Amino acid sequence: MSKIKPSIVLVHGSWADGTSWQHIIPLLIQAGYNVTAVQNPLISLPDDIATTKRAIDSQPEPVVAVGHSYGGAIITGAAVGSPQVKALVYIAGWALAPGDSISQLIGKYPPPPLVTAIVPDAGGFLYIDREKFDEVFAHDVSTAEAQVLAVAQKPAASITFDQSVESAAWQTIPSWYLLAQEDRAINPELQRFMASRIGAKITEIQASHMSYISRSREVANLIFEAASSAVE
Repeated sequence: MSKIKPSIVLVHGSWADGTSWQHIIPLLIQAGYNVTAVQNPLISLPDDIATTKRAIDSQPEPVVAVGHSYGGAIITGAAVGSPQVKALVYIAGWALAPGDSISQLIGKYPPPPLVTAIVPDAGGFLYIDREKFDEVFAHDVSTAEAQVLAVAQKPAASITFDQSVESAAWQTIPSWYLLAQEDRAINPELQRFMASRIGAKITEIQASHMSYISRSREVANLIFEAASSAVE
């Protein structure tokens, strides 16, 4: 009797939405997985956690939760206490510990180029300067696609970078971490610190912050690995 394939819940980060997984989704579907890409509002970490938790709770067991960048912070909170979630996959993700904030962790290592490219709008939401988007966020993505990502980027409320989680799902759920060695948005050494701290199985790849676009096959393979473990 064949094993039931887990559902895959994909969680985007700041300055993106669910469609940013467009290279990963077909690979997962072709492999027979049920896939949901969450659309988070990016207005606060608790709101994004609640939105993602609803998506997780609506899935049949088991579930693999995948978070890119800020999406890592979201799955860290959203999967807490969920008997459905069997694996966490961080794609250059923020693996927060209780009491951590993204802003605090950034301060522990030399700041990445992204820090100087963030600009606020009139309402205090944050964007990446379009002229710098390619350089600091997606330098290994095609020019045409990077332009679309820059134009369509979803702004993030500044408060999201200062909020934390009360509990961390990785404390009880097995985790995988894809470390982007050429990341200019999150210092790779900070990624290594977070991945090691949570006891994740670490895979390193030569890629920008947008590895799930530029190296989609390798990212999908890591998700497959976690998914296989989830049903063992």
